[in-house]
Amino acid sequence: MSSNSNNKKRVLIIGGTGYLGQHLLQQLSNNNNTPIQQPFILAFTHHSTLPPQPLLEAIHSDCLTFPLDLQNVDGFHAISSTFGQPDVVVNCAALSAPSACEIDPATAMSVNVPSALVKWLLSFGNHNTLLIHLSTDHVYEGVKSFYKEEDETAPVNVYGKSKVKSEHFISANWSNFAILRSSIIYGPQTAAPVHKSLPVQWIDSLLAKGNEIDLFHDEFRCPVFIKDVVTIIQTITSRWIADGTHMQVILNVGGPDRLSRLQMAETVAAVRGYEPSLLKPVSASTINRGVKSPADISMDIKKLTQTLGFSPMRFEEGVKLTLADPTDITS
Repeated sequence: MSSNSNNKKRVLIIGGTGYLGQHLLQQLSNNNNTPIQQPFILAFTHHSTLPPQPLLEAIHSDCLTFPLDLQNVDGFHAISSTFGQPDVVVNCAALSAPSACEIDPATAMSVNVPSALVKWLLSFGNHNTLLIHLSTDHVYEGVKSFYKEEDETAPVNVYGKSKVKSEHFISANWSNFAILRSSIIYGPQTAAPVHKSLPVQWIDSLLAKGNEIDLFHDEFRCPVFIKDVVTIIQTITSRWIADGTHMQVILNVGGPDRLSRLQMAETVAAVRGYEPSLLKPVSASTINRGVKSPADISMDIKKLTQTLGFSPMRFEEGVKLTLADPTDITS
């Protein structure tokens, strides 16, 4: 390990102002207030805009922040001089909208393939940093159900291709990594609300107004609750810090339910008591979204549960937690 086991471990979140980044920062910060948990020195990066005040108020004031453009290694110099070599880096940053990736493939590749990040880690002269990298279920072609990690990656869009390239780049150049192929992540809003549409809240808001919604009945995913993703990252981090054994692991990170968008909305309607007739099934093949979308990228998560001893919650339970009164949920 790069630092003595009695010292606080340095954890750097790349993309800390995004949806996953904020939830992760808040949970790790809460752990720092709990004596039985591993204390961390936390830092995170942000791009373009300053970290929002609600996020800073939700985490420790001594959490370091750094502006960073993932396409340029220069931004990492300030992290080296102020923060030093991190024990763990969690790369949450990405150009993740498939349509945006399709419009600008060059930017998608340069942002989503973390070449500058890995080059920076290599500058320390060792591989004593664990790199936890968020990938996607879009790496799979989508022609069958319940893909396993060892199945062929044959993405049908630029987003998926950029993530496959990122996986190959990391495995070829860095010897200590955990790659997490995430499905749709859903859950409560962040401390500083993100601009992107959150799937459960979007469905809920339309149904609450009595609006009809067209929903795909023939595209399948394994949506995963945000706090389960955070738990998975925490568990991997704790294992690395506990024994220091380099890991090279790829894990499917999805929930236990294979669901279409229509079935996801039906669950929201059932939980909230909305009229199910408002939900109108349509085929994904009838809509031109400007980007190919895989039909069925549901994932087998046996390796995840066996490796970490953790089982993500069912979608219905996650929906209830997502839509609960925030004052009733501890962070």
